[in-house]
Amino acid sequence: MSLSKAMKRKVDSECRTYKEEWKENYAFILPDFINAKPVCLICNEAIAVCKEYNIRRHHDTKHGNFKEAYPLRTEVRKQKLEALTAGYTHSSKILVRGLTAQQKVTCASLKAAWVLARHNKPFTDADVFKDVMVAVLEELATDKSMDGVIASVKQVPLSARSATRRIDALSDAVHGVVISGLSQANYFSLAIDESTDNTDVSQMCVCVRYFDGKEFREELLSLIPLEGKTTADIIFTKLEELFTLHSLSYEKINLIVTDGAPAMVGKHRGLVSRLKEIAPQMQGLHCLIHQSVLCARLSGELKGVMDKVIRVINFIRGTSSTQHRLFRQLVAESEDATYNDLLLHNDVRWLSKGKALERFCALLNEVKAFLRLSKMRAADEHLALLEDEMFMSNVAFLTDIFGHLNQLNLQLQGRGKTIVDLVEKLESFTRKLELFQSDISTGRLLHFTTLKSQTGGRVTALMVDFIKQLQDNFKSRSEDYSIPRDIIAFVRDPLTVRSEDFSSLAKKTIPSLDEAAFQLELIDFQTASLVSDALKRAQSVDDFWIACSEEYRWVKKLAFYVLTMFPSTYTCESSFSSMNAIKTHERNRLTHKNLENCLRIKVTSISPDIQKIVTKGRCNFAH
Repeated sequence: MSLSKAMKRKVDSECRTYKEEWKENYAFILPDFINAKPVCLICNEAIAVCKEYNIRRHHDTKHGNFKEAYPLRTEVRKQKLEALTAGYTHSSKILVRGLTAQQKVTCASLKAAWVLARHNKPFTDADVFKDVMVAVLEELATDKSMDGVIASVKQVPLSARSATRRIDALSDAVHGVVISGLSQANYFSLAIDESTDNTDVSQMCVCVRYFDGKEFREELLSLIPLEGKTTADIIFTKLEELFTLHSLSYEKINLIVTDGAPAMVGKHRGLVSRLKEIAPQMQGLHCLIHQSVLCARLSGELKGVMDKVIRVINFIRGTSSTQHRLFRQLVAESEDATYNDLLLHNDVRWLSKGKALERFCALLNEVKAFLRLSKMRAADEHLALLEDEMFMSNVAFLTDIFGHLNQLNLQLQGRGKTIVDLVEKLESFTRKLELFQSDISTGRLLHFTTLKSQTGGRVTALMVDFIKQLQDNFKSRSEDYSIPRDIIAFVRDPLTVRSEDFSSLAKKTIPSLDEAAFQLELIDFQTASLVSDALKRAQSVDDFWIACSEEYRWVKKLAFYVLTMFPSTYTCESSFSSMNAIKTHERNRLTHKNLENCLRIKVTSISPDIQKIVTKGRCNFAH
């Protein structure tokens, strides 16, 4: 036994581990991929066994004059080795050429799975994708030179199970980048919303906004299924498990934005209240887009007008398929029709009221003609309603005002919007409402074209009162944005605030801020001509602050604190739209894990390092 131990070969004793000094001594490097072998920089030949004896023998035998031309430990040898290394990296593309044939096939499989997931395609479409590629290549092949490519495509593993594993690996890679970014970020905000998928499972979407060192990112942190009830306690427990799993700190959360549901914003047991007990520095915000929609909620007589319009639309579209077809045929035969059909109203959709009213007024003549042809009793009642001038004046007014509200809503939507951008749009619209009130009170109706053209400009006190109500609603909801408006204004235009008055507010917002250093930096910042020039040239607020010098680190810290805040739950809402496109009725057996993986790939702005996934052995090569 002792003899066998003595005779046992040791890797270390035989110098089988690559050492950095071999580059200087023998001009050999070790490429950075799995199972790499030492490569000679002079002739690009690889040595099968990583032993110093083999490498030295190769160098002395084939490149004996290299030592004479470039003596050891001289500057000329150092420069030559750097040039050889740069040339090898550029010409050989180490990562690509270092892949084995099987690894290249797997790399192609990962890229194909990425494309399929980005287009919401089911896993089983991967095989179809492969068949299409083979068919196209066979058709385009004019000689046998394409046979090798076709054979390689046929080897690409694209079965449904392979596609599932590939998407899982890609999702993990993206998620790893997000978790790494959150761990290194100073602050991040959360957007949390809940919606029901096509199998009636409640899905909680948790999105994060943070700065990754280069740009601000909005990414999906997790899609958490809530199988039973969706109480605040259950939501809090799920979120706590998520943060524990990924070792995330509550102390870094500066804001959490929700849809305003009781489970989220309940005063005592809501999710925001529970989180504030753990992280008192965190602020809570009701989604600004939701708030703008709530400001325009109808009541009283105008709500009755809207309900009656919906009943007319439902009568035409929902009574029977035959009736709907006949209406579309009538519209198609009309030369004046600007649309081909009416739109059904859905109260959940933000733009639905304005779009439905716009179509209704645009097709008003066709609607009346259809009702006159109908023999149903309800048609006469609806026609009499549409002949009422007072009623149609109110309909035209609602069409115009909801058209303006829809324009605001579209300006508030979109990924990458900051709280500074949305507050600016909301303040602008509040001022527009003053203009609308003056316009309708004087009867000029410059901004109420439908009311002016279809009803002769008949204005009622009800219309004026509704605009006043809108003004009051927007003003009351704009009083609290969770952070002081002066801080928001500073991020938009940092050159106008006074340092001695503003620093205490900044200190209150970020308790860790060095107030004295902040005051001095702010003065330097505001007097620097380069800063004012950069502010004028910047395409966005984000771009300006990202490019801002680290010389003003406390000023920049305050700006980044605000810019990492979500202003709305738009990212969650758009993710739910993608979720429903992925988990359709045909794919209702999709597991929660696979649904989250597909959704993460669909909505991410991060491109994973596919070659790294392959070379690190993250994917196996089985079909």
